[in-house]
Amino acid sequence: MNKIYLSDSGPKVSPAVYGFYRWQEEYVTENNMSKIIDQCLDLGINTFDLGDFYGGYQCEKIFGNVISQRGINREDLVLFSQCGTNIPHASRPEYRVKHYNTSAQHIKASLERSLNDLQTDYIDIYLLNQLDSISDLEETAMTLQQLKNIGKIRNIGVVNFSVFQHQLLSTRLRSPIVSNHVVLNLLNTTAFDNGQIDYIKQRYMRPLALSPLAEGKIAESTEALPIKVRTKLVELSVKYNAGIEALAASWVIKLGALPLVGTMNTERIKHLVNAFDIDLDHQDWYSLYEAAGH
Repeated sequence: MNKIYLSDSGPKVSPAVYGFYRWQEEYVTENNMSKIIDQCLDLGINTFDLGDFYGGYQCEKIFGNVISQRGINREDLVLFSQCGTNIPHASRPEYRVKHYNTSAQHIKASLERSLNDLQTDYIDIYLLNQLDSISDLEETAMTLQQLKNIGKIRNIGVVNFSVFQHQLLSTRLRSPIVSNHVVLNLLNTTAFDNGQIDYIKQRYMRPLALSPLAEGKIAESTEALPIKVRTKLVELSVKYNAGIEALAASWVIKLGALPLVGTMNTERIKHLVNAFDIDLDHQDWYSLYEAAGH
């Protein structure tokens, strides 16, 4: 896959990004991680989305071990990591309830753990996952800026920020925000409808679409809306000689978004990569949008 710029400020990433946001703790093993990394690299995906709390706070450590053991060149990878969302877990007894924290102390501590677990000196794109309503925003922005200035993070991004939250943080930073991860698929077009996609494009960024296949619901759900969408996808699959999952992903790609692949199903990963070969017709795009209830 030819690498493309994530925004007008960079960096370059693979058009499909693999994310570990759906990995449950029991699935996080070096064997499973190796299989996914190998397949992604074989398909041209060199960009990986990680997070301090993914996989019961284990994903980054196992990922780092696999990369180190394989001798994969760090410069050949683009890594996202993130902090801000804290989930109760046996390894984090101090977390009594799920909450957000973007204080300077938490950002620095979380980043250091991520760098250590990933066995790297820097994160390509460091994300704030949600906006903490009670942390000092000036302190949050200053901390991110300082970490970027010293090279521990190379770019700043956000996850699930509304348009107003995105604007608010941007006013406190000297460096641009280069990414906003938003849920976007045929069964959930909230980000398209509420202005998030438009604002991301206004900032000369490419949206990163979380759950582009709606966590498998597009292909498997027996609910009314997924069935209606799937029926239309099956109809179009003959025209495009493509699977329904590839077509569903091509709908997201047509918006200029980059699909954030989260499936552990190797066939679905291939379908998402195949989606980049589909040039969805203008009216077919809208026919799918209509089937999705619009």
